[in-house]
Amino acid sequence: MEEIKKIVEVLRSGGIILYPTDTVWGIGCDATNEEAVKRIYELKRRVDSKAMLLLTDSMAKVAAHVQEIPDVVWDLVEYANRPLTIIYPQGKNVATNLLADDGSIGIRITNEPFSKRLCQQFKKLLVSTSANISGQPTPATFDEIADEIKNGVDYVVQKGQHDTEKKQPSSIIKFEKNGTFVIIRE
Repeated sequence: MEEIKKIVEVLRSGGIILYPTDTVWGIGCDATNEEAVKRIYELKRRVDSKAMLLLTDSMAKVAAHVQEIPDVVWDLVEYANRPLTIIYPQGKNVATNLLADDGSIGIRITNEPFSKRLCQQFKKLLVSTSANISGQPTPATFDEIADEIKNGVDYVVQKGQHDTEKKQPSSIIKFEKNGTFVIIRE
């Protein structure tokens, strides 16, 4: 797909994008580029102590970015019937401004064809934060995204702009270093 090549170029040059995911529309960038991550925090008017989640296409890429994957996560990911974000206790190999104050990192594996192909072609983790100003409602469709967001990114993906299906954010489960977990969002 020609558009994915263009998006990858934008990401590799440090740009930020507005793109459809397996959940809601997201603002994204290269998860290893601290300056690009900083631009997203500024665009969303979000304090950088509030971490943003990452999107990828495989558990192999997750394994390269977390200290440890609790055994139960493999089953959770395999059997989840809707998008699932796992917050791991200790992230690594990403921009430091993506880690929460406690060092944790949230990652979701996408199975939606477009975002999965984008992750495969880009070969790195993508930031995937909802396309809204911090504190405002999460837009369920492209038309609900504020112009400030649309105009604040370097590239707006064409695919999915006319979809009217309202998507929901992912479920979120946070694992602690001691192995316990808490469901943050069902």
